[in-house]
This record gives sequence, C-alpha cells and structure tokens, in this order.
Amino acid sequence: MKQHYVFLLVVSAMLAEVGCATASASDRWSQSEVQTLRALWIGSLEPLPADPTNRVADDPRAAGFGKRLFFDTRLSSTGKVACATCHLPEREFQDGTPLASGVGTTNRRTMPIIAAAYSPFLFWDGRKDSLWSQALGPLESSVEHGGTREQYARVVADNHRTEYEQIFGALPVPIASHEAATEVFVNIGKSIAAYERQIQYGSSRFDAYVESLIDDGRAARKILTADEIAGMRLFIGKANCTQCHNGPLFTNQEFHNTGVAARAGLPADLGRITGARAVLADEFNCRSRWSDAKAAGCKELEYMAADGHELERAFKVPSLRNVADRAPYMHAGQFKTLADVLAHYNDAPAAPEGHTELKPLKLNAKELAQLEAFLRSLSGGVKEKAS
Repeated sequence: MKQHYVFLLVVSAMLAEVGCATASASDRWSQSEVQTLRALWIGSLEPLPADPTNRVADDPRAAGFGKRLFFDTRLSSTGKVACATCHLPEREFQDGTPLASGVGTTNRRTMPIIAAAYSPFLFWDGRKDSLWSQALGPLESSVEHGGTREQYARVVADNHRTEYEQIFGALPVPIASHEAATEVFVNIGKSIAAYERQIQYGSSRFDAYVESLIDDGRAARKILTADEIAGMRLFIGKANCTQCHNGPLFTNQEFHNTGVAARAGLPADLGRITGARAVLADEFNCRSRWSDAKAAGCKELEYMAADGHELERAFKVPSLRNVADRAPYMHAGQFKTLADVLAHYNDAPAAPEGHTELKPLKLNAKELAQLEAFLRSLSGGVKEKAS
C-alpha cells in the first residue's frame, strides 16, 4: 500500500513537471518577439507631445474650464447636446452606436478621444490637425451641436466670463462681432483640448504580461490564458496585425483602405482623400492665424499628400486598446462584433472603391478565436488626470 502511494506521488510529480514544461514552452519568446511586445507595451508610451498650436494645452486652468465646457449642453442649438453626448466617459468616450447622433444623425461612427493627443490628424478622414480644431468642427456641424460661434461666445460671456478671463484675458468686444466671436470660439476649442489631453488609456492585462515578461518571464504565464498567448503570437506574427496596429497605442496613426463596404443609405465617403484636402483648407489649421505655432513648425501639413489613388476610401487606423469594449466597428459601424471584424480581415474582400491593402490571412476558426481572445486582453479602462 505504501509503495503504491509512493508510485502515485512520483507519477503526479512527473505529470506536473510535464505540465509546467508545456506552460513554459507556451511563454517562450525570442529576443526579437520580446522587443516587438515591448514596443506594444503601454510602458513604452512616450510623454504627451507638446502642442505648439495651443498655448494653453497644458494649463490646468484651461483643462478644468475645458472639462466644464465638454459637459455643457448650452453649447448646442437645442440646449441638449454636449461633447459628452457622443463621447460618454462611462463608454470609453464614445457612444456605442453605428452612427453618432447629436441634433441630427451623422454619417460616421463616433471615434474615442482617449489618447487622441498623440495623433497628428483627427477624425476618420484626418480633416483636422489638432485637438482644439477637432473640438470646433462638431460645434458648428448642423447634425452634431448645430450652433454658431456667435452663440457660443455669448454662452461664455453670460456663464463663464470670470473663468475665461482668468485664462485668456478680457473678453473681446463687441462680443457679437464675427471677429470677437471667433476668438472666443477658438479659445473654447483650446480649453476643451486641454481637458482631452488628460484622457489616457489604463494598463491592461496584456501590459501586465509584457511587464512581467521583461522583469521575470516565469511569472508572465499566470496573467494571460493559453488562448490569449496564442492569439498574441498570431497578432505579431502570422496575422500581420502590427503592420498597422503597432506602437503602445496599437495604431500607426495613418490611413488605410481595408476594403470595408459602404453602409447602405449613406452618401459616398472617400475618406482620407477628402480629409486631406479639407485640412489644408481649414480655417483653423496649424498654419492659420488662430494657431499659436509658427508656420515653420507645421511640417505635417507641409509634407502631407493631398491626392492620389492610395488615399481613396482610406480611413484612420484606430487604437486597439479597449477595443472589445466599444462595438460596433469601422468608420460607419459596419461590423457588430470583433468576430465580424476578424472575418473581414481573414477574407480580405475587394474594396468598393480604390484598392484594399488586405490579403487573405487564411486563419482557421481556432486561430480566429485565439486572436479575438488576445484583443480582449487589451482592455485596461480609462485614466483621467485630475484638473
């Protein structure tokens, strides 16, 4: 009896040893792979880039003022729409609908504004080149906030005068003039941008895994499941996801045509080719009189391509951080689930216009499920610096 018990203990120990060896093998990464994962780790994210176009970008007073404006429904034609109507803090600063709705309905999906301060161009088509100019667009859009700059200048004069003047000096007069209203309007955008700069991604389980892998690889496998690790290998390898979704924000900040079909019932949307022309002509771009930057500092505009077949139906590459928490997907919410998105990339259908950059991945059902499992490990919530 005693010998039988000892035999069972030996067998159990051997099985446990085999299990540990298997787990260790699943966590074994080459030096090159570790470097790739480190580049995706949130700990590799550089400090916020300066915004020379906005002199109050990092002024805590402007950030506090901007936060109040962000939630102020008086900045709309109906008195019912605020920035937070579409960018809900509790929903990753987006709204979870295929098309954004303000005083009307737009033709595109709400983009999350988390870490948007790292992006040189904003919106799905990149038609704005700063956070503050991005904030101004919806305010005058007939289907978003639906108001005018003169109306908003009056809202500030009547309700936020003291706070405004502590940051920007005396309100211009007469406030009703187009010139004065535009000055206040611009400062509204710059204040909202100062607030939005403080909205960043939190650390995910993926980040904890990579940090552990860097510090002590033996502990890393306790953080992610086998399927999540397998999906990670696919992400940086066979699936070639890092071609566009790279860096600690999982985006190259560029624009690509991935062959996504147009949403039925909407007008034609040519994406970046329209946005590039719009930003060059924008009243509030980096080279405008309203920018605080010197014209020589606007290199993004100077070297930006504004034409070409490759821009047709090219849309912004969004961050994949927290991606599992913000369905539906693509520029007009064409896909309801992550599985739908992965199926599209796996099949690589022809583009409705232009030329898709995708090639079929030829992943099997198990691999697609593993890739989705990995994407779900990228959820880390939102962190907001106190203002």
